[in-house]
Amino acid sequence: MSEISRLFGVFFEPKKTFEDIAERPRWLAPVLITIVASLVLIYLFNTHIGWESYLHRVFDNNPRVQQLTAEQRESAFNLQMRILPVATYGGAVVGTPLTLAFMALIAMGIIRGLLGAPIRYGQAFAVMAYAWLPRVIFTGLSIAVMFLKNPDDFDIQNSFASNPGAFMDPQKTSRFIYSIAGSLDLFTIWVMLLMAVGLKAAGGKRLSFGGALFSVALPWVVWVFCRAGLAAAGLMGS
Repeated sequence: MSEISRLFGVFFEPKKTFEDIAERPRWLAPVLITIVASLVLIYLFNTHIGWESYLHRVFDNNPRVQQLTAEQRESAFNLQMRILPVATYGGAVVGTPLTLAFMALIAMGIIRGLLGAPIRYGQAFAVMAYAWLPRVIFTGLSIAVMFLKNPDDFDIQNSFASNPGAFMDPQKTSRFIYSIAGSLDLFTIWVMLLMAVGLKAAGGKRLSFGGALFSVALPWVVWVFCRAGLAAAGLMGS
């Protein structure tokens, strides 16, 4: 299959497309597309809205920050304002491939170690890269929402109403519940299902679709609950 056929086939013929990806595991095109989409979103957010209002919301909803003195809050706020605009660009460029690499490593470890199916790391990484493409659609929808909504109401952490958390008030909801609700995202579920299809294709007859889905869902569930626990403790955003 050509690269264009693969990029569209992920959405319209995932089984056939991932069989081709497993046979010839290229990954550069989807990784670059994902990085560029993230950079565009960050750039437009910087120029259209800016980080100040976002940080104010984060600080206002964090109980640990509220325990600080006014001077400490101002110092922390100014530090974040210097770091965040730069760190987000770096995160898009470096964090994207690192995230995919880590996810591929975990999935391969579960499939080979627990399920006994043959799969190569290159196959797992290529599957992750192509399965991540629905997030590009999410990014495009988030950009559209950014320009349609009042800038003061736009939340880059929950930019498109595709999860229950988007309909909850973070100030009236348990941070633990709010974090879990935000993780139950339609695009995340879509991505995980595509990952399972791709890993099944790479694992061959010795790997069932249920086993492939397990290799993706298990680490995701662990991450969701760890993240929710940290959010409840005020150690990270919801």
